Amino acid sequence: MSLKIRLSRGGAKKRPFYRIVIADSRMPRDGRFIERIGSFDALKPKDDPARLVLDVEKAKEWIAKGATPSDRVARLLESVGVGAREKRNNPEKALPKKKAQERAAAAAAAAAAA
Repeated sequence: MSLKIRLSRGGAKKRPFYRIVIADSRMPRDGRFIERIGSFDALKPKDDPARLVLDVEKAKEWIAKGATPSDRVARLLESVGVGAREKRNNPEKALPKKKAQERAAAAAAAAAAA
């Protein structure tokens, strides 16, 4: 059984509230979970202490047992000092393509010559 530490959504429409839960990876997002270890209220200001409420000891315990955090939960855990999330591969799709790079280089050369 592969365990995940992930967010389970609650709250009203356009008013999200998340619970940080330990769940089997095959269960639905808001479905059955094993244990609730905290909550996250995205609508509160970032400096509000009630924005993230987390039982750090239980999080460490579940990670030691083999539970893997989702990307967002890994960021939240990193903010409270539980482990460091690994840097992800940032694809270079946003970079200009070959012809656009050639035009930019030609424009830079023309500007340097002038």
